[in-house]
Amino acid sequence: MAAAKQSLTVDVVSDVVCPWCYIGKRRLENALAEVSDVDVQVRWHPFFLNPWVPREGISRDEYLTTKFGSVEAYGKIAGRVVDTAAAEGLEYHPGLVKRQPNTLDCHRLIHWAEAAGKSAEVKQRLMELYFRDGGDLTAPEVLVQAAADCGLDADDIRKRLGTDEDVELISQQAQSAAQAGVSGVPTFILGNKYGISGAQPADQLAKAIRQVAAELAAPPAA
Repeated sequence: MAAAKQSLTVDVVSDVVCPWCYIGKRRLENALAEVSDVDVQVRWHPFFLNPWVPREGISRDEYLTTKFGSVEAYGKIAGRVVDTAAAEGLEYHPGLVKRQPNTLDCHRLIHWAEAAGKSAEVKQRLMELYFRDGGDLTAPEVLVQAAADCGLDADDIRKRLGTDEDVELISQQAQSAAQAGVSGVPTFILGNKYGISGAQPADQLAKAIRQVAAELAAPPAA
């Protein structure tokens, strides 16, 4: 009789405008492909990389100047991130981004997509729009189109975005993550027990998933 398949929950705390979260999501997907013998459930949790950015967003130049000192200073940093993303088969074009969004509405959309089993797909679409295409994630119609691209009801999403539905919920979840000590994202929490911070290589994530799944499946010591 075949042994029961091990299972593990992986909770991911991340933000859609965090380039390392963009890279980390791809690396997690590659890790999951390596551990097909483990039944892994991935759950996505919100984090506000820039909680000080207002709901309507700010210009990208203002954001980069505030956070990095100048647009040019970020340009020197961005090259490494662009190259790392490319190595994972992802595109990041910093020069296309003209507006820095507050991501509360993005996280609301990801949360709503969960009911249809599409939270990861919507998260990926939003990241592609932002990093690859320079999309303005402060524009409701951009979010509505992202939802529609993933098979969600555009009219329903448009209506819900125009309300305060789940604003408090998402804000509390993001605050709870920060209060729990999450300061760098992405953060991967394995089996509600072990935390891994940063966009770790796929092989390291795969190894950790296997180890934790095996540990949690092991019978308790007599």
